[in-house]
Amino acid sequence: MTDWNTRTKLVHSGSRRSQYGEMAEAMFLTQGFAYDSAEQAEARFLDCGDDEFIYARYGNPTTRMFEERIAAIEGTEDAFATASGMAAVNGALFSFLRPGDHVVSARALFGSCLYVLELLAKFGVEVTLIDGLDLAAWRANVHPGTKAVFLESVSNPTLEVIDIAAVAVIAHAHGALVVVDNVFATPVFSKAVQLGADVVVYSATKHIDGGGRALGGVICGTRDFVRGVAEPYLKHTGAAMSPFNAWIMLSGMQTLDLRVRAQAANAQGLAEALEGHAKLARVIFPGLPSHPQHATAMAQMGSGGTIVTFDLAGGRDAAFRFLNALEIIKISNNLGDAKSIATHPATTTHQRLPEDQKALLGITPGLIRLSLGIEDGRDLIAEVLAALDAA
Repeated sequence: MTDWNTRTKLVHSGSRRSQYGEMAEAMFLTQGFAYDSAEQAEARFLDCGDDEFIYARYGNPTTRMFEERIAAIEGTEDAFATASGMAAVNGALFSFLRPGDHVVSARALFGSCLYVLELLAKFGVEVTLIDGLDLAAWRANVHPGTKAVFLESVSNPTLEVIDIAAVAVIAHAHGALVVVDNVFATPVFSKAVQLGADVVVYSATKHIDGGGRALGGVICGTRDFVRGVAEPYLKHTGAAMSPFNAWIMLSGMQTLDLRVRAQAANAQGLAEALEGHAKLARVIFPGLPSHPQHATAMAQMGSGGTIVTFDLAGGRDAAFRFLNALEIIKISNNLGDAKSIATHPATTTHQRLPEDQKALLGITPGLIRLSLGIEDGRDLIAEVLAALDAA
């Protein structure tokens, strides 16, 4: 299995079949499991094997298929599936940090990730926020007391691309774990583990499902971290993924590579069509040579990804006129869907950030985050250009 290529792993890795030999992954909708004897129950609680289960909050055959499949394509020893992407972020950090520990994080984060860091600070963890693009800032703030560094490999929504390899060298020199939120990079383009990430988290709600159907998240890492550190915290605090949602994720993964590559091609085509447009103050896309971290993006992902961000010169009013002129592209706050989605971060996903923080992160009133789907790219370009005329 380790020699299989990505698309093969996405279809077959982690598969378990019952005595019926079903082709589709079986959905084990059960919260508990029966034992043949009291002795067997005792033995399982003492030492639960890889293919043995106790309770759905601890593990489930369907969920385990999903965990093994995502670990196989991410290149990690193990994975733990969570109820949502934010449960994965919370679990990855809260499971091992203690009062008095120190975390250094890039400040360009999704609003809920910033909230988790605020919670850590309330519980006595020292949190330092820095410009993630500034390697000198990482060097100046990571020290022997630092237990973890945290970053989005591609930031939401302004698409800053942090040099994971360089940050990992700085962190590991002081014994700190490198925790990477890798949603925008997607498992298809991810090289996070090869670049030095110790723990990789995903919101499976996004590209992994790909159909906007279910919430889910996952923590990928070494077996010692996943089973020895993250699992005890997650199973006792109740963040486990539903077996039904795991079944949906398994279905989505079969087409993940095909979908993401089509989405990335659409994103590249749209970004190229928009660059230099008179109504746009800027077009942000890592796949454009004009992007400040274009070389880093190509080295880390080999692609610009599936998200294009642009800033309408007319501000909020122009952004709203643009959004309201869309037909194929839907206004929503999700991303990574097979359907194209447009988001106005300043009034939705990042609405609660103070204005000075929005300004610091480049989240302007005219900023639009566009998640490209798998529709015909020609239709998407025509629609966006027409909506810009309306704006």
